[in-house]
Amino acid sequence: MLSKLKAKLLAESCEEYLCRLFEGIGKSSLNAFTTLAKESALDEARQFDKNPGQGLLAGVPIAIKECISTKGIETNCSSRILRGYIPPYDAHVIERLKAEGAIIMGKTNMDEFAMGTSTETSCFGPTKNPWDQSSVPGGSSGGSAAVVAGGEAPCSLGSDTGGSVRCPASFCGIVGLKPTYGLVSRYGLVAYANSLEQIGPLTHTVEDTALLMEVISGHDRRDSTSAEGERHSYLPGLKDGICGLKIGIPREYFGEGVNRDVEKAVWEGIHTLESLGASWQEVSLPHTRYALAAYYVIAMSEASSNLARFDGLRYGSRQGGDMDWHTTFSAIRAKGFGPEVKRRIMLGTYALSAGYYGRYYLKALKVRTLIKEDFLRAFKDVDILASPTMPIPAFKIGERINDPLSLYMADVFTVPINLAGVPAISVPCGFAGHLPIGLQLIGPHFCEAAVLKAAQAFEAATAFHEAKPEVI
Repeated sequence: MLSKLKAKLLAESCEEYLCRLFEGIGKSSLNAFTTLAKESALDEARQFDKNPGQGLLAGVPIAIKECISTKGIETNCSSRILRGYIPPYDAHVIERLKAEGAIIMGKTNMDEFAMGTSTETSCFGPTKNPWDQSSVPGGSSGGSAAVVAGGEAPCSLGSDTGGSVRCPASFCGIVGLKPTYGLVSRYGLVAYANSLEQIGPLTHTVEDTALLMEVISGHDRRDSTSAEGERHSYLPGLKDGICGLKIGIPREYFGEGVNRDVEKAVWEGIHTLESLGASWQEVSLPHTRYALAAYYVIAMSEASSNLARFDGLRYGSRQGGDMDWHTTFSAIRAKGFGPEVKRRIMLGTYALSAGYYGRYYLKALKVRTLIKEDFLRAFKDVDILASPTMPIPAFKIGERINDPLSLYMADVFTVPINLAGVPAISVPCGFAGHLPIGLQLIGPHFCEAAVLKAAQAFEAATAFHEAKPEVI
């Protein structure tokens, strides 16, 4: 745990600890880090050793997803078009981490511009799952999950647009939280789909996730979507127990398409929560069947708009010589973007085009409202919801990359949460063979404390979070 790590760093050298991490990364075959801030990190470690700070994360190394802006450290979103771009500013979450004494280790691999479920669309090549290096780590924050599960960093930050924190947390057997929309500032997060994405932590334990949330959450005037109000504290009451907690089980999240081992492990997890004093009842989220279609129309439309800025003219990769604007713009983007990004830009542009805006994008927004209302109705009767994080365990690298629809279908239990804007956490709850399975706990808006408390109770009653892969 990060609290134990902090105590350990008071007794031994932070520099030595970081050196061991960097040495392990140098030998790693996971392909999880894209950039290492080795020199600056070691300098900060030496300063910590001379004068230990008092911040919540003083002396704690952390890895950062490639799409989160880091001053002086390349931020390329795992895309050729942004190779060489070094931001002149830090994202809000990076400012918060530094203010509490955290040490930025480097940047982690991801699906290009966060568009994917497997971290296979990166220009750096796929990241491997520490539990089985022939399998994917999930996406798009696959690198952030793999470095934690593989012992290359004690914690990391990812971003979640349709499951991109929870999916890799499930596939890699760690804890991952998608906060309520607006709770964590998006300032400095390279935009994919503005109305859906949130930055979230990936850690070994629920307590570590709660600690990171205390640091990165809170209002930021530079982000127009940032929620106002006082900062929340998530550590007090974390271990109070869940006696009397009412859990809803969405009937639409079980059955056809769910791997048998996954369903069995998740139900065992629900019964574990029941044995700790919670009760459960079936609920319905009837518009779930439309969630995937609505999500991808909205996400691709917003991506089409957001990625129009990447033209290689102001920053990023400049391909070839200068011709007329249209030719130069097209040539740069043709060479700079990968196939999945191009696919989503084209589909999003089509959905926003004249004659189709009302038929697709506007209709998707209406469906989004219905999905949000489903959650609001469910939370009138229960405190939280429980479901599988992913319907399947991690699949093989290359198995689905040429079948985009099968990749999109894997997000069936995560995208509704982003459409509704509610918080959800994935905690390890079992194994399918040797591959981890995640239990997803979902709460009402700004009820991270309730979700974290339930996750903490489950974690304390089980040992799944203690399992570690043997990374070769």
